[in-house]
Amino acid sequence: MKVEIEDAKCVASGQCVLVAPEVFDQRDDDGMVVLLTETPGPDLQDAVRESAMVCPAVAIRLVER
Repeated sequence: MKVEIEDAKCVASGQCVLVAPEVFDQRDDDGMVVLLTETPGPDLQDAVRESAMVCPAVAIRLVER
């Protein structure tokens, strides 16, 4: 799995960080998403999928390999 973020869509809700803090973070100044790893391990992939589903801006794209 590869994770891609569409920065222009992000609304800084932080839902991704709550669900998968090992993969996502937020910038201190504006709360926008920061991707910590583009290729999460198998143990994190379910949480990443959930993060993509709960993102209100649909800013997270997953490329399944």
